[in-house]
Amino acid sequence: MKTNFNSLLYNKCKEKNNWLCLGLDIDPDFFNNSISDPIDFLEKFAFEIIDSTIDIVPVYKPNLAFFERYGYKGFKVFEKIVEYIDGRSIVIADAKRGDIGNTCKYYASAMFDEMGCDAITVNPYMGSDSILPFLKNKFKGVFVLCLTSNSSSGELQNDTNDNTPLFLKVAKLVGSLNKNGNLGLVVGATKSDFFDQINKYCNKMPYLIPGVGHQGGDLEESLISSNKNGYGIINVSRSIINSGKGNLKSIRSAALSYTEKIREVVNGRA
Repeated sequence: MKTNFNSLLYNKCKEKNNWLCLGLDIDPDFFNNSISDPIDFLEKFAFEIIDSTIDIVPVYKPNLAFFERYGYKGFKVFEKIVEYIDGRSIVIADAKRGDIGNTCKYYASAMFDEMGCDAITVNPYMGSDSILPFLKNKFKGVFVLCLTSNSSSGELQNDTNDNTPLFLKVAKLVGSLNKNGNLGLVVGATKSDFFDQINKYCNKMPYLIPGVGHQGGDLEESLISSNKNGYGIINVSRSIINSGKGNLKSIRSAALSYTEKIREVVNGRA
């Protein structure tokens, strides 16, 4: 039953028997720094990636930075990508927005109402004011940065000046706000040792898990740990879309490789 965003996400993953989120972090400079029209390349290549993988990929996560670098033209491509996917998969806007409530309500309106995204990533540094405006529509999801996979994350997220790490305070806050069933957490695969601690506060919530691939996170351990009390979505970007320097057969092969690994873990153990 489609009761909220988290159920929509779960059902889409079950439908495709896959728990893979493909990040669309498309950098034209990586493929050819002499591309004459990067906007045209961005749109065409994004559509080709989607065509090559949408039968197996339940979730796409276009990263705003790779589009807004081109100003309004980039935003237009971003919007076209959401339209092109057209409900065939879930779209998470990797925007990492975070501000006071009066500002966030317009971020929410932009990403959900105007751009048509299904979900967004949010930075909780300013507290619940930076989360609540995104929660009003229970069919739109919010993934809150909790414990990220980048190397410097511990500078703040592991702070224990009152004996409780900041990331656990975030998990506890998010768990308490999940009244509509449309909240999740971003937890890096390189931090899988902490999943059990986070699970205590976030019952049956989805985790968006980056850090597998280039950052060296453990896919199997991340899925097993996240599925103890909710479900994990493995986010992979560069390791797939940069395969073969843009060769679509290589991209599909890489997506299938991750899919097979995910299915083996989830179908066999979760």
